[in-house]
Amino acid sequence: MTAVYEGGCQCGAVRWRGRGPVANLCFCHCESCRRASGAPFVAWGTFALEGFAIVRGALAQQSSSAHVRRGFCGACGTSLTYFHEGRAEEIDVTLASLDDPARLVPQRHIWVADKLPWVTLADGLPQYETVRSSAELP
Repeated sequence: MTAVYEGGCQCGAVRWRGRGPVANLCFCHCESCRRASGAPFVAWGTFALEGFAIVRGALAQQSSSAHVRRGFCGACGTSLTYFHEGRAEEIDVTLASLDDPARLVPQRHIWVADKLPWVTLADGLPQYETVRSSAELP
């Protein structure tokens, strides 16, 4: 049975659905994520693009850096997705936008080189200065 996850923005104008396994469950501390979200870090999960769909409304998108498009609700501003052209077969989704955000739990911290000095990481999860190397990926 294929797992199905649903979520959306704060105002309900944009709804999404993801099917299948969710990879790369992480907390990202990079400056780009902080600025896009207004939060000290963002929790993400990765879906295969073929298993992801916007089922209501439309994503507003912004090119936040070379090869990257961030998706958000144009009405309320909720950060929803991250798409990198170098990983064109997948899309990252903010875990806090899930209808049941406790259903998926981050497994690591990435970009801790950019972590704010007043954020303390004491959860025992693995920490990576930038991203995990391909040799470490399952």
